Amino acid sequence: MEYTVQKLAQLAGVSARTLRYYDEIDILKPARINSSGYQIYGQAEVDRLQQILFYRELGVDLESIKNIVTAPSFDGAKALREHRKKLLEKKEQLDLLIANVDKTIALTEGRMNMSDKEKFEGFKKKMVEENEKKYGKEIREKYGEDAVNQSNAKVLNMSEEDFEKVTSIDKQLHETLAEAFAAGDPASDIAQKAADLHKQWLCYYWKEYSKEAHAGLAQMYVDDERFTAYYDKAKPGTAEFLRDAIYIYIGMQK
Repeated sequence: MEYTVQKLAQLAGVSARTLRYYDEIDILKPARINSSGYQIYGQAEVDRLQQILFYRELGVDLESIKNIVTAPSFDGAKALREHRKKLLEKKEQLDLLIANVDKTIALTEGRMNMSDKEKFEGFKKKMVEENEKKYGKEIREKYGEDAVNQSNAKVLNMSEEDFEKVTSIDKQLHETLAEAFAAGDPASDIAQKAADLHKQWLCYYWKEYSKEAHAGLAQMYVDDERFTAYYDKAKPGTAEFLRDAIYIYIGMQK
């Protein structure tokens, strides 16, 4: 079956302007132009649009989507299986959060009791999901699927006591780092304490610790503007200072 821009837009629930934009950036071009000058889309284009919308729903940016779907090695069936897996993971997270909200409502209305563990579960899921959206692509490319999945599993299995401990360490890390940065020497005792606190914090999230991985993460804080902005929000240069302190801590040269 074939569709004009307007009909395909209506079918897919997007605007005609969106389809024209996809044409302009060469991510989804019409199959042909008919004798009346209308852009016509065929089954192949419909299938590609479906893939594009799946990736959009998963939060992938358009440039990355274009690179994926236009690659000669792109496998539509494999992509659909991956979409399904990701959507099921998202559904599981949403179901858990909804259940958490329902239980909290029942608790506040006096209809049931809710353990602290139950209150805690949904928020761990949300934390993992938000981290995936912000940094998932980069950390998976750097550390691999298995390492990131194991880290996520460790967070989801974290006890409330451990969560309180790692939250306390994170707070102490930022306070110590600010004091060390003000002193100005990444080799100082206070800066090395900050590096050690950073290692302790990491060990709550990583299945295994290594100096090489610690160094790689420290460098990412400098190379990736999002990480840099997070550490530099108090004082510009903090991310680079932490990187230097960590390199000294693990005995590596920059």
